[in-house]
Amino acid sequence: MAYYRKVGQVPRQRHTQLRGDDGALHYEELMGEEGFSSDSSLLYHRGVPHAVSASEVWELPDLATTANHPLRLIHLTLHDLFDETEAKALDPVTGRRLVLGNGDVRISYVVAGETSPYYRNAIGDECVFVEAGTGVVETVFGVVAYRAGDYVVIPRATTHRWVPAELSRLYAIEGNSHIAPPKRYLSRFGQLLEHAPYCERDLHGPEETFVVEGSEVEVLVKHRGPGPSGIVGTRLTYATHPFDVVGWDGCLYPYTFNIEDYMPITGKVHQPPPVHQVFEGYNFVVCNFLPRKVDYHPLSIPVPYYHSNVDSDEVMFYVGGDYEARKGTGIGVGSISLHPGGIAHGPQPGAVEASIGVHEFDEVAVMVDTFRPLEIGEAGAATDDHAYGTAAARALRG
Repeated sequence: MAYYRKVGQVPRQRHTQLRGDDGALHYEELMGEEGFSSDSSLLYHRGVPHAVSASEVWELPDLATTANHPLRLIHLTLHDLFDETEAKALDPVTGRRLVLGNGDVRISYVVAGETSPYYRNAIGDECVFVEAGTGVVETVFGVVAYRAGDYVVIPRATTHRWVPAELSRLYAIEGNSHIAPPKRYLSRFGQLLEHAPYCERDLHGPEETFVVEGSEVEVLVKHRGPGPSGIVGTRLTYATHPFDVVGWDGCLYPYTFNIEDYMPITGKVHQPPPVHQVFEGYNFVVCNFLPRKVDYHPLSIPVPYYHSNVDSDEVMFYVGGDYEARKGTGIGVGSISLHPGGIAHGPQPGAVEASIGVHEFDEVAVMVDTFRPLEIGEAGAATDDHAYGTAAARALRG
């Protein structure tokens, strides 16, 4: 996020004194990535930001995974995970259930209506897609509002909490790394280029500070540690409220980006998946497939050709619209398809011929491609239809 922003009170020069109206000195915190060799921001606190008065274990939900072995194509139905009446009592952090994951990224899902605890992910950045619902995310940098279609990108170790205004369906992509726009869309100085499918105007960060008074405030921290998943939780109690920041500036902060502002890239013939990319992390990418005009070659075939992504597992989360290539498979809104490396995939029998002459697609989907095999979490196992992998063969048999 190499786009500079200044919010609230900051001194004229960095690392110099900033005092309040009462003459009290504010405490400067440098929050920086990659050993302070990459993006950073300077935050000015009223209280000492590391004054921890208690530390206890926070028992995380089930993060165990099972290998996709023997190898198969998988269909999961996320809308079967939560009863909406019960979900009203859940929050967007502790209510998450693990769907898929590996050593680089974890994909979780939650339907929630309650305010979350204060939370900090010290493992990596989070990119949370809002399938439905509205609300705000309160952070140490300020408040960002969210709505359906938003990606909410929260940098590693940002203290925040989710405050839904209504029941929210959230698809959480948690990296073990930072998550940012693809490098090929950036200038050597970090500006989004003219051929990029979105620009800085489309990224919405905090506009003002959000100062909260308080003491003995609990923050749930997810961090690296022992155990099969390598991830553990700690409940820290801070002597002063973490949201005591009177000002900050820099290039590191949370922001939202809505898929309505994404400009799909189309061509004369069918375009490969990288043209749909919106973010990247270490060993994974995030893409979105949106309503768009399709190929205009007179002999074009609009649906995807059969393909083998030999280095990746492909996860498609179906959010809205009509999926030309998946008709007859049971896939619909709320579905996930997992197409692992090692098996070719593509349209169902009959979809290729049926697509000829189509001029536009009405579909909304979020795709995550990973460069290490994905394993199945407890929520994935709970919604596996165990039939998708043989759907094409059954269709050919009639």
